[in-house]
Amino acid sequence: MILSKNNLKNINVPGLDMPDENIFDLPEKVLQFGTGVLLRGLPDYFIDKANRNGVFNGRVAVVKSTDTGSSTDFDKQDNLYTIYCKGIEHGKEINEDVICSAISRVLSASGEWAAILAVAKSPELQIVISNTTEVGIQLVKESIHQQPPASYPGKLLAVLYERYKAFNGSIDSGLVIIPTELIVDNGKKLKAIVLELAQFNQLEPAFIHWLENCNSFCNSLVDRIVPGKPDKALAAELKNQRGYSDDLHIMSETYSLWAIEGDDKVAAKLSFSWVNKGVIITPDIELFRELKLRLLNGSHTLSCAVAFLSGFNTVKEAMDDEGFVNFITQLAFKEIIPAIPYKIDQQAAEDFANSVLDRYRNPNIRHEWISISAQYAAKLKMRVIPLLLNCYKINNTVPANMALGFAAFLRFMKVEQKDDGTYKGSINNKDYTVTDSQAPYFCAIWKSEDTASIVETVLKNKELWDADLTELPGFAATVLTKLNEIIADNVQLTAV
Repeated sequence: MILSKNNLKNINVPGLDMPDENIFDLPEKVLQFGTGVLLRGLPDYFIDKANRNGVFNGRVAVVKSTDTGSSTDFDKQDNLYTIYCKGIEHGKEINEDVICSAISRVLSASGEWAAILAVAKSPELQIVISNTTEVGIQLVKESIHQQPPASYPGKLLAVLYERYKAFNGSIDSGLVIIPTELIVDNGKKLKAIVLELAQFNQLEPAFIHWLENCNSFCNSLVDRIVPGKPDKALAAELKNQRGYSDDLHIMSETYSLWAIEGDDKVAAKLSFSWVNKGVIITPDIELFRELKLRLLNGSHTLSCAVAFLSGFNTVKEAMDDEGFVNFITQLAFKEIIPAIPYKIDQQAAEDFANSVLDRYRNPNIRHEWISISAQYAAKLKMRVIPLLLNCYKINNTVPANMALGFAAFLRFMKVEQKDDGTYKGSINNKDYTVTDSQAPYFCAIWKSEDTASIVETVLKNKELWDADLTELPGFAATVLTKLNEIIADNVQLTAV
């Protein structure tokens, strides 16, 4: 039995949150660009939950923008799918299983553009959401009269222009537009591109005025690990337990955050926030960006090589080790929190750090350190260097755990170029692939056997760090000491 609207009456699973029939009659209030698991596991999850509580009362028309794959799985399941939310909160395991009914239909941009433009003219439409990857928010100078435009900003502008014409530029016809792409100021950047594209297309001044003043482009930040489909073994087990098959089901952690920069007018349209504590609408989301960037992303980056070189393949494996837990706890609470370059309430920061550690302990999420290491040098520059510099502004002393993270990074980046062009490192006779645009640089640096020279050269490199890190008193000496210890001890890193 496949999951579908007609088969819902035949599904009887204790604890499974099922949709009511009246949900299928709700109007389409959201136009969503993207079918990916993050959107289905976060915004669509929030909208579905609100609908079940009699709030928001709207569904999502989804635009499939790419030519890869098809919408067949959505069609045959009436756009229903199961979300298995599993995690740890305050040390306790949490499970929530939901059949999500937020999506009304999936439309192909290439084959159903007219239907998408028809959605744009609907009086019920209020919101546009996107996740087209960071590459999606870029200016492509193109005609928006193509069927369809190639870029996401081009498609969005075409939708907005169609809406403007349908409602004669009325003030109330403007939309709330929320990109979830992982770039800073995503809403502002998207708005700037759309405005430039409107000028390129020589659209009338009255439309550009409506575009700029009657629509709300909101910066937003999403935070939830949604790995995607269960593996084959778990999928078979779930099908056997639940009595139905689901080709769209996804796994998710229980933690969820969608921080949206907006005013009261925006909040009124995003009424699904009223029943979802993970949706936060505020005039400034910088606090949430800093917490996520420093405590989640920053701790990931600083501990990545420490964990990987210690022999741990996944985050959960590392969190089962007492020494590693001590390291990452001291790193988060003693070094990162005091150095966050933004005014943050101490208790709020500590609460967030504890939630991060709970998320790292989640046995249901397989997050591999080698995946986290991708573009390692760039991540250190963006996530960690501001923390390191601020540490010295505050205390002018060496943050020992950050220094260990840097030393482990240097050892991790000891690579050689192989015949196929890849860069490989090796530890304990086990090879690993380094995916980093700076791998050629580190390959050349490690041709030297002099670790003191390696540390000095790398830390001085302003192109890498936008700073000369050898100017930080004691930092280079501490990194060198720890790097030599790593090499001598054959990666006994967890006792910090």
